[in-house]
Amino acid sequence: MKVTLEAYGGLAAAIAHRRRPKVLDTDALPETAADELTRLVAAAVAAPQKDQPGRARDAMSYTITVADGDRETALEQSDAAMTPAFADLLTWLKKHSAQQ
Repeated sequence: MKVTLEAYGGLAAAIAHRRRPKVLDTDALPETAADELTRLVAAAVAAPQKDQPGRARDAMSYTITVADGDRETALEQSDAAMTPAFADLLTWLKKHSAQQ
């Protein structure tokens, strides 16, 4: 499974748009990390999306794309409205992509 994180918006939107998406592949992770990522992805996909209120000025938005075999799922949320499961996955992805 490959998980891609893209962040956009916020105060530094003009700079951040040039950043490459972060990609993590469960095949390249230690087994415990791959299992944890799989669990977090399943929870984020299963969590009902919150109704998006009006966008917050300068809020960051995130797209997490999960490619698993021939299935691809995209989750999109922002700092203004984020489910706890999405926040957990986002935090995990930021932490582990910084280590690579």
